[in-house]
Amino acid sequence: MNIALLGFGTVGSHFYKLCEGRTDLHVAAVLSRRPRPELTCTVTADYDEIVRDPSIDIVVEVMGGIEPAYSYLCAAMRAGKHVVTANKQLMCAHFEELTSLAREKGVALRCTAAAGGGIPWLTSLSRASELDEIKAVEGILNGTTNYMLSAMTNSGADYAPALQKAQELGYAEADPTADVEGLDARRKIVLSADLAFGVNIREEDIPCVGISSITAGDIAKAKDEGLTYKLIARAEKNGRAVAAFVCPTLFPSSAPEAHTDGTGNLVTLFASRFGKQSFSGAGAGGYPTGSNVLRDCLDVADGCRSFYADSFTPCSVNLSGTQCKWLFRCMGEYFTRECSAREAFDAYESYRKDDPHALLARYAAEEE
Repeated sequence: MNIALLGFGTVGSHFYKLCEGRTDLHVAAVLSRRPRPELTCTVTADYDEIVRDPSIDIVVEVMGGIEPAYSYLCAAMRAGKHVVTANKQLMCAHFEELTSLAREKGVALRCTAAAGGGIPWLTSLSRASELDEIKAVEGILNGTTNYMLSAMTNSGADYAPALQKAQELGYAEADPTADVEGLDARRKIVLSADLAFGVNIREEDIPCVGISSITAGDIAKAKDEGLTYKLIARAEKNGRAVAAFVCPTLFPSSAPEAHTDGTGNLVTLFASRFGKQSFSGAGAGGYPTGSNVLRDCLDVADGCRSFYADSFTPCSVNLSGTQCKWLFRCMGEYFTRECSAREAFDAYESYRKDDPHALLARYAAEEE
Protein backbone atom coordinates (compact mmCIF):
# COMPACT_ATOMS: atom_id res chain seq x y z
CA MET A 1 0.00 0.00 0.00
CA ASN A 2 1.18 3.51 -0.77
CA ILE A 3 1.51 6.03 2.07
CA ALA A 4 1.57 9.81 2.14
CA LEU A 5 3.42 11.07 5.21
CA LEU A 6 2.41 14.40 6.74
CA GLY A 7 5.20 15.63 8.99
CA PHE A 8 8.88 14.72 8.97
CA GLY A 9 10.01 15.47 12.52
CA THR A 10 11.20 12.91 15.06
CA VAL A 11 8.33 10.46 14.63
CA GLY A 12 7.88 11.01 10.89
CA SER A 13 11.55 10.53 10.02
CA HIS A 14 11.84 7.38 12.12
CA PHE A 15 8.63 5.97 10.65
CA TYR A 16 10.08 6.61 7.19
CA LYS A 17 13.21 4.64 8.13
CA LEU A 18 11.09 1.78 9.45
CA CYS A 19 9.33 1.57 6.09
CA GLU A 20 12.53 1.53 4.03
CA GLY A 21 13.10 -1.81 2.35
CA ARG A 22 9.55 -3.08 2.97
CA THR A 23 7.58 -4.47 0.07
CA ASP A 24 4.11 -4.30 1.66
CA LEU A 25 4.18 -0.61 2.62
CA HIS A 26 5.77 2.21 0.63
CA VAL A 27 6.07 5.89 1.55
CA ALA A 28 5.24 7.40 -1.83
CA ALA A 29 4.96 11.05 -0.81
CA VAL A 30 6.00 13.38 2.02
CA LEU A 31 4.30 16.69 2.71
CA SER A 32 7.02 19.23 3.49
CA ARG A 33 7.35 22.99 3.30
CA ARG A 34 11.01 22.69 2.32
CA PRO A 35 12.89 20.52 -0.18
CA ARG A 36 14.21 17.22 1.14
CA PRO A 37 16.79 16.00 -1.39
CA GLU A 38 17.73 13.11 0.88
CA LEU A 39 14.35 11.44 0.23
CA THR A 40 13.71 9.23 -2.78
CA CYS A 41 9.93 9.68 -2.76
CA THR A 42 7.82 12.60 -3.97
CA VAL A 43 8.15 15.67 -1.74
CA THR A 44 5.43 18.30 -2.06
CA ALA A 45 4.18 21.35 -0.21
CA ASP A 46 0.76 21.02 -1.90
CA TYR A 47 -1.56 18.82 0.15
CA ASP A 48 -4.18 18.85 -2.62
CA GLU A 49 -1.69 16.96 -4.74
CA ILE A 50 -1.75 14.15 -2.19
CA VAL A 51 -5.54 14.15 -1.87
CA ARG A 52 -5.99 13.98 -5.64
CA ASP A 53 -3.48 11.16 -6.11
CA PRO A 54 -5.50 7.93 -6.52
CA SER A 55 -2.43 5.79 -5.82
CA ILE A 56 -2.22 6.99 -2.18
CA ASP A 57 -3.97 4.47 0.07
CA ILE A 58 -3.06 5.69 3.57
CA VAL A 59 -2.40 9.18 4.89
CA VAL A 60 -0.15 9.13 7.97
CA GLU A 61 -0.30 12.33 10.07
CA VAL A 62 2.48 13.04 12.56
CA MET A 63 2.43 16.84 12.34
CA GLY A 64 0.76 17.54 15.66
CA GLY A 65 -1.63 20.36 16.52
CA ILE A 66 -5.25 20.86 15.53
CA GLU A 67 -4.98 22.73 12.25
CA PRO A 68 -4.22 22.09 9.49
CA ALA A 69 -4.09 18.46 10.62
CA TYR A 70 -7.87 18.22 11.15
CA SER A 71 -8.69 19.64 7.73
CA TYR A 72 -6.09 17.42 6.10
CA LEU A 73 -7.44 14.21 7.66
CA CYS A 74 -11.04 15.06 6.86
CA ALA A 75 -10.09 15.73 3.23
CA ALA A 76 -8.21 12.42 3.08
CA MET A 77 -11.16 10.41 4.39
CA ARG A 78 -13.59 12.18 2.07
CA ALA A 79 -11.30 11.13 -0.77
CA GLY A 80 -11.59 7.51 0.38
CA LYS A 81 -8.15 7.26 1.94
CA HIS A 82 -7.39 5.53 5.23
CA VAL A 83 -5.89 7.60 8.03
CA VAL A 84 -3.30 6.81 10.71
CA THR A 85 -2.41 9.53 13.22
CA ALA A 86 -0.24 9.94 16.30
CA ASN A 87 -1.97 13.21 17.19
CA LYS A 88 -3.58 12.92 20.63
CA GLN A 89 -4.53 16.59 20.77
CA LEU A 90 -6.44 16.32 17.52
CA MET A 91 -8.15 13.06 18.45
CA CYS A 92 -9.34 14.48 21.77
CA ALA A 93 -10.61 17.71 20.21
CA HIS A 94 -12.44 16.07 17.30
CA PHE A 95 -12.95 12.46 18.35
CA GLU A 96 -16.63 12.20 17.43
CA GLU A 97 -16.31 14.07 14.14
CA LEU A 98 -13.35 12.00 12.94
CA THR A 99 -14.74 8.61 13.97
CA SER A 100 -18.13 9.44 12.45
CA LEU A 101 -16.55 10.53 9.17
CA ALA A 102 -14.46 7.35 9.05
CA ARG A 103 -17.61 5.24 9.49
CA GLU A 104 -19.50 7.27 6.90
CA LYS A 105 -16.76 6.88 4.30
CA GLY A 106 -15.92 3.27 5.16
CA VAL A 107 -12.26 3.99 5.79
CA ALA A 108 -9.91 3.15 8.64
CA LEU A 109 -8.95 5.65 11.30
CA ARG A 110 -6.32 4.46 13.76
CA CYS A 111 -4.29 6.27 16.42
CA THR A 112 -2.42 3.69 18.51
CA ALA A 113 0.66 5.94 18.71
CA ALA A 114 -1.38 8.74 20.32
CA ALA A 115 -1.15 7.09 23.77
CA GLY A 116 1.65 5.03 25.23
CA GLY A 117 4.46 5.81 22.79
CA GLY A 118 5.80 2.43 21.73
CA ILE A 119 3.33 0.41 23.84
CA PRO A 120 0.45 -1.10 21.83
CA TRP A 121 -1.87 0.18 24.55
CA LEU A 122 -4.94 1.31 22.63
CA THR A 123 -5.14 -1.78 20.44
CA SER A 124 -4.66 -4.05 23.48
CA LEU A 125 -7.30 -2.11 25.38
CA SER A 126 -9.74 -2.36 22.49
CA ARG A 127 -9.28 -6.12 22.22
CA ALA A 128 -9.67 -6.54 25.97
CA SER A 129 -12.95 -4.60 25.89
CA GLU A 130 -14.29 -7.15 23.39
CA LEU A 131 -13.55 -9.98 25.84
CA ASP A 132 -14.75 -8.53 29.12
CA GLU A 133 -16.20 -5.43 30.74
CA ILE A 134 -13.44 -2.96 31.55
CA LYS A 135 -13.97 -1.35 34.95
CA ALA A 136 -11.04 1.07 35.02
CA VAL A 137 -7.87 2.15 33.27
CA GLU A 138 -4.95 4.06 34.72
CA GLY A 139 -1.28 4.59 34.29
CA ILE A 140 1.90 6.54 33.79
CA LEU A 141 1.25 8.05 30.38
CA ASN A 142 3.78 10.88 30.16
CA GLY A 143 7.49 10.19 29.80
CA THR A 144 8.64 13.73 30.62
CA THR A 145 7.06 13.88 34.06
CA ASN A 146 8.07 10.32 34.81
CA TYR A 147 11.69 11.19 34.03
CA MET A 148 11.51 14.26 36.26
CA LEU A 149 9.89 12.46 39.21
CA SER A 150 12.38 9.60 38.85
CA ALA A 151 15.28 12.08 38.90
CA MET A 152 13.85 13.87 41.94
CA THR A 153 13.36 10.57 43.75
CA ASN A 154 16.76 9.09 42.91
CA SER A 155 18.92 12.19 43.34
CA GLY A 156 16.99 14.38 45.76
CA ALA A 157 16.85 17.17 43.16
CA ASP A 158 14.17 19.81 43.38
CA TYR A 159 11.61 20.50 40.66
CA ALA A 160 13.41 23.32 38.79
CA PRO A 161 16.75 21.51 38.21
CA ALA A 162 14.89 18.31 37.27
CA LEU A 163 12.94 20.25 34.65
CA GLN A 164 16.10 21.94 33.36
CA LYS A 165 17.82 18.56 32.95
CA ALA A 166 14.78 17.14 31.13
CA GLN A 167 14.89 20.10 28.74
CA GLU A 168 18.62 19.67 28.15
CA LEU A 169 18.06 16.02 27.25
CA GLY A 170 15.20 16.87 24.91
CA TYR A 171 12.55 15.17 27.06
CA ALA A 172 10.80 18.46 27.87
CA GLU A 173 9.88 21.29 25.52
CA ALA A 174 10.95 24.89 26.01
CA ASP A 175 7.35 25.42 27.15
CA PRO A 176 6.76 22.28 29.27
CA THR A 177 3.21 23.17 30.34
CA ALA A 178 1.42 20.35 28.52
CA ASP A 179 3.64 17.78 30.21
CA VAL A 180 4.23 19.11 33.72
CA GLU A 181 0.63 20.28 34.26
CA GLY A 182 -0.77 16.92 33.16
CA LEU A 183 -2.49 18.07 29.96
CA ASP A 184 -0.71 15.50 27.79
CA ALA A 185 -1.67 12.68 30.15
CA ARG A 186 -5.25 13.96 30.22
CA ARG A 187 -5.55 13.69 26.44
CA LYS A 188 -4.29 10.13 26.59
CA ILE A 189 -6.74 9.11 29.30
CA VAL A 190 -9.58 10.58 27.21
CA LEU A 191 -8.68 8.23 24.35
CA SER A 192 -8.19 5.33 26.76
CA ALA A 193 -11.56 5.85 28.44
CA ASP A 194 -13.33 6.24 25.11
CA LEU A 195 -12.02 2.90 23.88
CA ALA A 196 -12.36 1.07 27.20
CA PHE A 197 -15.97 2.07 27.81
CA GLY A 198 -17.28 2.82 24.31
CA VAL A 199 -17.94 6.45 25.26
CA ASN A 200 -16.91 9.93 24.24
CA ILE A 201 -15.86 12.13 27.16
CA ARG A 202 -14.65 15.71 26.94
CA GLU A 203 -11.10 16.66 27.83
CA GLU A 204 -12.15 19.90 29.48
CA ASP A 205 -14.41 18.04 31.96
CA ILE A 206 -11.48 16.15 33.50
CA PRO A 207 -9.74 17.78 36.49
CA CYS A 208 -6.01 17.83 36.09
CA VAL A 209 -3.20 18.44 38.58
CA GLY A 210 0.39 18.19 37.39
CA ILE A 211 3.73 17.90 39.17
CA SER A 212 4.89 21.53 39.28
CA SER A 213 4.03 21.87 42.99
CA ILE A 214 5.97 18.77 44.06
CA THR A 215 9.13 19.70 45.97
CA ALA A 216 12.23 17.83 47.07
CA GLY A 217 10.72 17.96 50.57
CA ASP A 218 7.56 16.22 49.38
CA ILE A 219 9.66 13.52 47.71
CA ALA A 220 11.80 13.03 50.82
CA LYS A 221 8.78 12.74 53.09
CA ALA A 222 7.23 10.14 50.79
CA LYS A 223 10.48 8.13 50.66
CA ASP A 224 10.61 8.08 54.46
CA GLU A 225 7.14 6.52 54.39
CA GLY A 226 8.09 3.98 51.71
CA LEU A 227 6.13 5.77 49.01
CA THR A 228 6.95 7.05 45.51
CA TYR A 229 5.29 9.85 43.52
CA LYS A 230 4.07 9.18 39.98
CA LEU A 231 1.78 11.25 37.77
CA ILE A 232 -1.23 9.03 37.07
CA ALA A 233 -4.16 9.44 34.73
CA ARG A 234 -7.18 7.35 35.71
CA ALA A 235 -10.66 6.66 34.37
CA GLU A 236 -13.29 4.31 35.76
CA LYS A 237 -16.84 3.47 34.82
CA ASN A 238 -19.28 4.87 37.34
CA GLY A 239 -22.81 3.86 36.39
CA ARG A 240 -23.71 5.73 33.22
CA ALA A 241 -20.93 8.24 33.81
CA VAL A 242 -17.15 8.06 33.82
CA ALA A 243 -14.91 9.27 36.64
CA ALA A 244 -11.62 10.53 35.19
CA PHE A 245 -8.82 12.67 36.56
CA VAL A 246 -5.06 13.27 36.45
CA CYS A 247 -2.97 13.88 39.57
CA PRO A 248 0.19 12.83 41.43
CA THR A 249 -0.28 9.46 43.09
CA LEU A 250 1.67 7.80 45.90
CA PHE A 251 2.63 4.16 45.38
CA PRO A 252 4.21 1.74 47.87
CA SER A 253 7.71 0.53 46.99
CA SER A 254 6.29 -2.90 46.10
CA ALA A 255 4.17 -1.51 43.24
CA PRO A 256 5.50 -1.84 39.67
CA GLU A 257 4.70 1.82 39.09
CA ALA A 258 7.27 2.74 41.74
CA HIS A 259 9.95 0.98 39.69
CA THR A 260 8.99 2.48 36.32
CA ASP A 261 11.80 4.98 35.88
CA GLY A 262 13.06 7.38 33.25
CA THR A 263 10.74 8.08 30.34
CA GLY A 264 9.00 4.70 30.64
CA ASN A 265 5.24 4.31 30.63
CA LEU A 266 3.13 1.75 32.46
CA VAL A 267 -0.61 1.46 31.91
CA THR A 268 -3.11 -0.94 33.41
CA LEU A 269 -6.63 -2.08 32.70
CA PHE A 270 -8.95 -3.68 35.25
CA ALA A 271 -11.54 -6.09 33.85
CA SER A 272 -14.56 -7.62 35.58
CA ARG A 273 -13.58 -11.26 35.05
CA PHE A 274 -9.98 -11.61 33.88
CA GLY A 275 -8.74 -8.95 36.27
CA LYS A 276 -5.69 -6.77 35.91
CA GLN A 277 -3.42 -6.48 32.88
CA SER A 278 -0.48 -4.08 32.66
CA PHE A 279 1.59 -2.91 29.72
CA SER A 280 4.95 -1.19 29.97
CA GLY A 281 7.64 0.09 27.66
CA ALA A 282 9.12 3.16 26.04
CA GLY A 283 6.66 6.02 26.37
CA ALA A 284 8.20 8.23 23.73
CA GLY A 285 10.89 8.40 21.07
CA GLY A 286 11.12 8.22 17.31
CA TYR A 287 11.40 4.48 16.81
CA PRO A 288 9.02 3.37 19.62
CA THR A 289 6.27 5.77 18.51
CA GLY A 290 7.01 5.20 14.84
CA SER A 291 6.63 1.46 15.36
CA ASN A 292 3.06 1.95 16.56
CA VAL A 293 2.33 4.09 13.50
CA LEU A 294 3.72 1.26 11.37
CA ARG A 295 1.61 -1.29 13.26
CA ASP A 296 -1.52 0.71 12.48
CA CYS A 297 -0.59 0.84 8.79
CA LEU A 298 -0.12 -2.93 8.77
CA ASP A 299 -3.51 -3.38 10.44
CA VAL A 300 -5.08 -1.23 7.73
CA ALA A 301 -3.33 -3.31 5.07
CA ASP A 302 -4.70 -6.45 6.76
CA GLY A 303 -8.26 -5.17 6.41
CA CYS A 304 -9.00 -3.28 9.64
CA ARG A 305 -11.49 -0.72 8.41
CA SER A 306 -12.83 0.81 11.60
CA PHE A 307 -11.51 2.72 14.56
CA TYR A 308 -11.46 0.03 17.26
CA ALA A 309 -15.21 0.20 17.94
CA ASP A 310 -18.39 0.74 15.97
CA SER A 311 -19.85 3.62 17.99
CA PHE A 312 -19.16 5.89 20.94
CA THR A 313 -21.81 7.32 23.25
CA PRO A 314 -21.36 10.87 24.60
CA CYS A 315 -20.81 10.54 28.33
CA SER A 316 -20.47 12.90 31.29
CA VAL A 317 -17.61 12.95 33.79
CA ASN A 318 -18.78 12.50 37.38
CA LEU A 319 -16.27 12.21 40.24
CA SER A 320 -18.76 12.02 43.09
CA GLY A 321 -18.80 8.22 43.34
CA THR A 322 -15.03 7.69 43.44
CA GLN A 323 -13.73 7.39 47.02
CA CYS A 324 -10.00 7.61 47.72
CA LYS A 325 -7.51 8.63 50.38
CA TRP A 326 -5.84 11.94 49.53
CA LEU A 327 -2.81 13.87 50.71
CA PHE A 328 -2.88 17.66 50.87
CA ARG A 329 -0.18 20.21 51.62
CA CYS A 330 -1.21 23.81 52.27
CA MET A 331 0.87 26.55 53.88
CA GLY A 332 3.55 24.00 54.76
CA GLU A 333 1.18 21.65 56.61
CA TYR A 334 0.41 18.07 55.45
CA PHE A 335 -2.89 16.35 56.14
CA THR A 336 -4.86 13.44 54.73
CA ARG A 337 -8.53 13.00 53.98
CA GLU A 338 -10.75 10.20 52.71
CA CYS A 339 -13.39 11.57 50.37
CA SER A 340 -14.68 11.50 46.81
CA ALA A 341 -12.50 12.67 43.98
CA ARG A 342 -14.92 15.54 43.43
CA GLU A 343 -14.52 16.72 47.02
CA ALA A 344 -10.74 16.36 46.82
CA PHE A 345 -10.31 18.46 43.70
CA ASP A 346 -12.73 21.09 45.00
CA ALA A 347 -10.80 21.27 48.28
CA TYR A 348 -7.52 21.58 46.38
CA GLU A 349 -8.83 24.55 44.39
CA SER A 350 -9.93 26.16 47.65
CA TYR A 351 -6.51 25.63 49.27
CA ARG A 352 -4.77 27.14 46.25
CA LYS A 353 -6.46 30.46 46.97
CA ASP A 354 -4.38 30.67 50.14
CA ASP A 355 -1.34 28.81 48.81
CA PRO A 356 -0.80 28.79 45.02
CA HIS A 357 1.77 26.01 45.50
CA ALA A 358 -0.56 23.72 47.46
CA LEU A 359 -0.21 19.99 46.80
CA LEU A 360 -2.81 17.35 46.00
CA ALA A 361 -1.87 13.68 45.71
CA ARG A 362 -3.85 10.45 45.76
CA TYR A 363 -2.85 7.34 47.63
CA ALA A 364 -2.91 4.41 45.22
CA ALA A 365 -5.76 2.03 45.95
CA GLU A 366 -5.07 -1.55 46.95
CA GLU A 367 -5.16 -4.18 44.22
CA GLU A 368 -8.52 -4.03 42.41
